[in-house]
Amino acid sequence: MSTTATVPAAALEAAAKAAGLTLTSAEPGTDFTGAPTTRATISLAADPSKSITLELSEKFDAANAQFASTLQVFFAEAAQRLKNPRPELFLTLIGLPLSFGNFAWPFHGSTSGADTFIVHGEARLTDGTDTQLHSKLSASLTRTFAEVVPSLEQPFAESFVFNAVRKTFDQGQLELVKSGNRQPVPVTTRYYSLKRQVFIFNDTTPEQRHDHLAAKVFWLSHILGGGAPVWIADPRDAQYLNTTVEDLKKTAAQLAKEGLVLLEGNGDWASATDTLRNQEDKYRIEVAEALAFIKPTFNEDMRAGHTNM
Repeated sequence: MSTTATVPAAALEAAAKAAGLTLTSAEPGTDFTGAPTTRATISLAADPSKSITLELSEKFDAANAQFASTLQVFFAEAAQRLKNPRPELFLTLIGLPLSFGNFAWPFHGSTSGADTFIVHGEARLTDGTDTQLHSKLSASLTRTFAEVVPSLEQPFAESFVFNAVRKTFDQGQLELVKSGNRQPVPVTTRYYSLKRQVFIFNDTTPEQRHDHLAAKVFWLSHILGGGAPVWIADPRDAQYLNTTVEDLKKTAAQLAKEGLVLLEGNGDWASATDTLRNQEDKYRIEVAEALAFIKPTFNEDMRAGHTNM
């Protein structure tokens, strides 16, 4: 393992090891603006082929005690997520299976003069076909909101950024295209409760959570995961759906009673039954409807020059 990076490799290695992960490399890098970073590869100890890239700014001190609990949680969740057949996949409420990648952590100050912090990334439609539809993303955080979060580094921000992207798709404010410019993803205080000090993205009903979890198992296990079980007790999904991990497990138990999923690992993991696998037409229609929903529409009268101006 290379330890030439500025971030204390020993602190990262210890936090990773406690979660069943291995720090396989830590190399110098640069962020979007050219500022020095550390790019660390974190692998699942039981399966080194499963790994994530953790990129931290040069100034981040992984040995600082105030960051210990967040790093512990981040690595513990990553260790579970890496056991998924496709750890980079997430599902939106409107039914789009997306893979997240190419995020250039950490946040950097806007180069356009705006009073914001920016992180760039990409979301790609991943539905088992050869589609090339994707969105290049530019998630922006106001300096006022930046004061609310403990740090703008990846372990502190990845969950709420990914969920803000999903929420922006749900609102029809991001388009999936074959080519195009970066699209804005505002990460604003409306996603955060100062009173409760938690992020809130969607006020979902039990029925919505039921349908979302079934769709997640269909796509991430059956279509994209080769039938391998997926983690249904992901705190990132609980945050996105404004619920708890315990509620997700209860919802999965209900799906099992309905014969839609098979549960494993104390009810934390689920795969699709034949009943759920046979609903492919339904889920393909949902994707088509979601794509139609997020596609920009135009006023045809204005296009033809018929206006009241």
